[in-house]
Amino acid sequence: MSPKDAPEQSPSDEITGQSALPLSRVKKIIQLDEDIVQCSTNATFVISVATEMFIQYLAEQGHNVVKSERKPRKNIQYKDLATAVSRIDNLEFLADVIPKTTTYKQFKEKKAKEAAKTPGVEKGQRTLNGNLPAGNKVNGDSKKHDESAKEGDKPSISGPSITLMVDRTVDTQAGGNGQENDVEMTDE
Repeated sequence: MSPKDAPEQSPSDEITGQSALPLSRVKKIIQLDEDIVQCSTNATFVISVATEMFIQYLAEQGHNVVKSERKPRKNIQYKDLATAVSRIDNLEFLADVIPKTTTYKQFKEKKAKEAAKTPGVEKGQRTLNGNLPAGNKVNGDSKKHDESAKEGDKPSISGPSITLMVDRTVDTQAGGNGQENDVEMTDE
């Protein structure tokens, strides 16, 4: 392709040898990667220019989302970039970095669906000793549990339960001093 056939670029699109991003900071970011031992100044400049072009592309795609709305705005917002990432295949790799925002209500419904799928303790279910499982108390449940304790149920003890076992009997009557046999207890 001869220089005459090349598409004309506007003066703002030309690479001038300067980057809008500070090269020293780009070099510091590159040095954070343990796999890269050295990076030349030219390579740092190319990475900086490529980063500028990527930011420009992402901003243009976000602007296209804004233009497609009924009432176009002058400012690009986070939701516009998230929409662009979800719609455009080239930006799909950013789905984890720029996720779509959800409302609290949508988040709550999603968590409720996930909780329904996982088997767990059902509401009102008790353990073998009749107590409510730890962490299963909802507003009002502790009050119901207190009322059932008044009716003769065992009160629940919070914290870990420890079972003690008799390990062996120690004979301390080695001199006939009249002491009883001691029992040694160990944790299981």
